[in-house]
Amino acid sequence: MALEGDVVLIYHQERPTVFGRIEHIEPDVKKDWYQVTLLLLTIPTQAVTWILRGSYIGGEGFTMGGVPMRLEAVKRITPRNDKPATGQQHEEKKAHGKPATVIPFKKP
Repeated sequence: MALEGDVVLIYHQERPTVFGRIEHIEPDVKKDWYQVTLLLLTIPTQAVTWILRGSYIGGEGFTMGGVPMRLEAVKRITPRNDKPATGQQHEEKKAHGKPATVIPFKKP
């Protein structure tokens, strides 16, 4: 199931239509249903609140006014440069790279 802060791709009539970010999920009055607030990443952005079952938030198809809809979580990709270096990787960089130079910051 997608969680708050996750980006989802919203399918409308079996076609990917718009990305949205889940802003808030709270239980609805009806058991096993949730009020899901989405920030639609359009220009301009729009906030909508849909009442959905947990399985719908998890990617199962549903209908709105007879129109097929579906949410699909977008996988997070960590760029290669953002991975923290482990001790071994750090030592390899030190051994194979140029020595680091520290440049002091001086006020003019």
